Amino acid sequence: MTRSPDDVLAELAAMRATDPPTHGGRILAYVYDSGRADLDRLAEQAATAFLPVNGLDPTTFRSVATLESSLVGRARDLFHGDDDVVGSVTSGGTESCLLAVKAARELWRAADPARSHARAAIVLPTTAHPAFHKAAQYLDLDVVAVPVSVESGRAEAAALLAALDELGERAALVVVSAPSYPFGVIDPVTEVAAGASARGVACHVDACVGGWVLPWWGELDAWDFAVPGVTSISADLHKYGYAPKGASVVLHRGRERHAAQYFATTAWPGYPVVNPTVLGSRAAGAMAAAWAIGEALGDSGYAELVARTRSAADTLRTAADAIPGLRVVGSPTGPLLALADDGGVDPFRLVDALRRHGWLAQSQPAMTQPDGTVLPRTAHLTLTAVSDSIAADLAASLVQAADEVRGVPAADPDPGLVARVLTEGLPDELAGVMSTLEALPGEVVRPALVQVLQAAIDPARSNQTRTRPPE
Repeated sequence: MTRSPDDVLAELAAMRATDPPTHGGRILAYVYDSGRADLDRLAEQAATAFLPVNGLDPTTFRSVATLESSLVGRARDLFHGDDDVVGSVTSGGTESCLLAVKAARELWRAADPARSHARAAIVLPTTAHPAFHKAAQYLDLDVVAVPVSVESGRAEAAALLAALDELGERAALVVVSAPSYPFGVIDPVTEVAAGASARGVACHVDACVGGWVLPWWGELDAWDFAVPGVTSISADLHKYGYAPKGASVVLHRGRERHAAQYFATTAWPGYPVVNPTVLGSRAAGAMAAAWAIGEALGDSGYAELVARTRSAADTLRTAADAIPGLRVVGSPTGPLLALADDGGVDPFRLVDALRRHGWLAQSQPAMTQPDGTVLPRTAHLTLTAVSDSIAADLAASLVQAADEVRGVPAADPDPGLVARVLTEGLPDELAGVMSTLEALPGEVVRPALVQVLQAAIDPARSNQTRTRPPE
């Protein structure tokens, strides 16, 4: 049967009504809100104009080449790159990171014919984004995860370089973050990049979060292409560039490194295939929206948005520092805060309490590092420009939520919880779920997480409520 457009759109609206609000700053993860409705309208109009365009062939759709060249050029200038820095627009940070790993692997292999089928390795802090683990799995590399400071959450240059030395010629890449997602701290980019360069190893800076924040945050140590030895950078336009989801950049120092991320083949009777990114056909809407927003804002517009973001971060940092039983991990630089128990406020309970007050924060489980040290469980807050307008309310809710759970014991792990979630769905309060995931070994947790996500979209098992009445 067919349905009227109005009926279809009404059902889509009903589906969206089941989601948390993506604007207004109450979701402290996943979405990035500038607080400017005019930018949302501009992005929508720009994306709509490019809906039919296929980014697969920028020699046919010249508009795509123009957009991509402009976005890459803007990022290169922002990150202090010279004319030797080139790159691509990708679908997101995961793809940007994967392509940086691919380029490093290809050049590592090309440096010595004996490596053509050898297995390379990448070195990274335990706080590096899982996109690098994903890239290693896809591209058949080993990962050496190096512990970070439990107190600061920051990687230690000497430890990363020692890991490179232990790997010897197998080391193809070292990764640092600006800043890391779990704790919002910037790793020692200058020291690591210099040491990696001296060892002939590529160095990637993951600035997916910080790329469109740090240039306007204030006086900082150099972290981008101003640092000798940095060979690639990833930065998301759909985070603090405030573009719709589906836009990131990966930049490389040198055209040979950029070319190494490409795939090209003539091994079929169809058209010659050359792909700069993982995707073949590429939607151009998010790219057009990212370009439009950047043109509308310029440096001064981004500086204003970052100033509002920093104001919100300062307000929440001050509030958190004054709450008994709670502490901010390390000295974050940027818009991310991680709150740990400092004598009586369990972060998982805190996240549930914040949800009751209308805020969606993230629970981050404790992690035992390879050296046996333990990074604490935390409540994670991502702040954006719109957060400045509601920072006082959020700070007050944070105080109230902490008061409500102070002294309440952490939830006990429940081994039977996974089976219940698969049949009944997730409970409203997740402290018990997170405690269980934290306590179970990884070989048990990983397949359980896959099962939960599978069930959410399985037509035969989905726990989601249908918004259309049965026929």
